[in-house]
Amino acid sequence: MTTTPPTDPHPLHLRPGATAHPGSPYRLSAGPDQGLRHTALHILELAPGDTHTFATGGAEWIVLPLSGGGTVRVRPDGDQQGDEESEFTLDGRPDVFAGPTDFAYVPRDARVEITSGAGGRFALAGARCGRRLPARRGPAPEVPVEERGSGTCARQVRNFAAAHTFACDRLIAVEVLTPPGHWSSYPPHKHDEHRPGEESELEEIYWFALDGPTPAFHRVAPSRPGGADLLAEVRDGEAVLVPDGWHGPSVAPPGHPLYYLNVMAGPGPGRDWHITFHPDHAEGYR
Repeated sequence: MTTTPPTDPHPLHLRPGATAHPGSPYRLSAGPDQGLRHTALHILELAPGDTHTFATGGAEWIVLPLSGGGTVRVRPDGDQQGDEESEFTLDGRPDVFAGPTDFAYVPRDARVEITSGAGGRFALAGARCGRRLPARRGPAPEVPVEERGSGTCARQVRNFAAAHTFACDRLIAVEVLTPPGHWSSYPPHKHDEHRPGEESELEEIYWFALDGPTPAFHRVAPSRPGGADLLAEVRDGEAVLVPDGWHGPSVAPPGHPLYYLNVMAGPGPGRDWHITFHPDHAEGYR
């Protein structure tokens, strides 16, 4: 039996189509219109042969194939000096459950053209930034894959743009694959305070994928009076925003793996990922 999602979702819970402006090519968008100050995420769907062009503005972006592949062309926007046009072919993958993918990093102050001959779905993960780094392709075989947790809290983390694996100015992005029935993002943790060497101030976006209609569950709990508070059934293509607060667990349904893409950035000049675990939860499953 499947349940019907409520018609008025929580403002931190985004459903496909609900955030797109009329005429937008994006299936889902999260950014300033949803109260985010540092991060953004667009889910782009291209029919065979289609092309999408966008300006990066004051943000750096990663073009991540979710299904299918394509070509990414990057050229400087405005008065950028010494930059040449770049072009990257992304082989992509059949779907997010198939393994890591290659991806393209595109800098601020550029124009980007994405073309997919066979069609595809792409995540555009962005963060406001200061430095302008060179456009680059991240090869799939170079994506570090980490097995994290143990028992029914074991999951796979693909650290394609983690703080220690791929150079960005502010953007941090990883993929997590959680086996059926397992808990992920556990123990609950937070990163909403600047405490050097102990905790980073980072807002976060979760984007979920499932291989069927059965929902997963995700929790965000307040870390301060009036803070973010959400317990949601999440389905394929939906997103949850974490401006602050304890987040986790993400619970995969029995019989179905759960995928999510994490996009993080904050106001600090560094790109550190320091977190605080919730003191009421066991430490053995990190």
